[in-house]
Amino acid sequence: MSNRLFQGLEYQMRDTVDRTIGVVDENATTIACSDLTKIGEPNDFLAIDLGENNDLFIRDGVTYKPFGAKMKAEYAVFVSGTDDLAAKLCGILTISLSNIKQYYDEKYDRSNFIKNVILDNILPGDIFVKARELHFSSEVSRVVLLIRIVSANDISAFEVIQNLFPDKQKDFVFNISESDIVLVKEIKAGIDTKDLEKLARSIVDTLGSEFYTKVVVGIGTVVTGIKDLARSFREAQMALEVGKVFDTEKAIVNYDNLGIARIIYQLPTTLCEAFLKEVFKKGSIESLDQETLFTIQKFFENNLNVSETSRKLFVHRNTLVYRLEKIKKLTGLDLREFDHAIIFKVALMVKKYLTASPVKY
Repeated sequence: MSNRLFQGLEYQMRDTVDRTIGVVDENATTIACSDLTKIGEPNDFLAIDLGENNDLFIRDGVTYKPFGAKMKAEYAVFVSGTDDLAAKLCGILTISLSNIKQYYDEKYDRSNFIKNVILDNILPGDIFVKARELHFSSEVSRVVLLIRIVSANDISAFEVIQNLFPDKQKDFVFNISESDIVLVKEIKAGIDTKDLEKLARSIVDTLGSEFYTKVVVGIGTVVTGIKDLARSFREAQMALEVGKVFDTEKAIVNYDNLGIARIIYQLPTTLCEAFLKEVFKKGSIESLDQETLFTIQKFFENNLNVSETSRKLFVHRNTLVYRLEKIKKLTGLDLREFDHAIIFKVALMVKKYLTASPVKY
């Protein structure tokens, strides 16, 4: 925030208000004042009051009113005097300076601009204009990573990630909720998917091994141009939601690697339910016990190879054939046939998706 804006208002009002008025920052240093000799003065005792108050207070014959967007006040207006007029002037100045600060942040804060872009808070026609004002290059490749905190320590994951990516001209880190942190990363054109996953892995490992904070990371697609960042963000959100259903063990989920799970996620629920009714006889999928489902999973993992699957399950080949015949009798699908196996695999994924009811983006 430019102190010149605060000082400009104080200077304009000094002839109107027959009092000393000014602004101190969160460290209790005077950054703007109608009495220019006071600018730069620190006040250690005032710093204690600022840390403990978010409302009007008085110290040494001066009335103070904290303000700012954060939980802890970023600034405080002050007016000499302790009467009602001093309190009213503090209130008026607080409103005026808060509005100035908000206008400045919205116009010149690059991080705030990027946040509004990915959250679709800016009209498409305004994005290009604001990007030009803020000197954003539209030809640079960027990607959005969504970092979700699963279990946390007392350490601020947000601050750790900010320190990992300190270049605030190219990389942007901000919170969108208590558990979700967004990283918008500038990257080289043509970067490989594996390199993006290495980047995500560095975040997961740093937070996990050094700060005992467990996170999962969703990776959107690489985009060129500011307006497409919103799409990359939605893809990162989708990656985490799909991963929560189909890849629960993965700490990193890349949108580009979702495969058929991405298609299922985008299907209407009614269509999924209709598909299950067509594929399975009534109640047949519910009749499959955990042992049978585990057998099916291993059979798919071993590319429908009966001999290899029986070896991995430590059962006789005939035992596995018997189980497959039992599945055929229950569902009408012979998993040894490729087409039937695909239908069954997709149906199991659809069933899992419907049970999980993930958030749609």
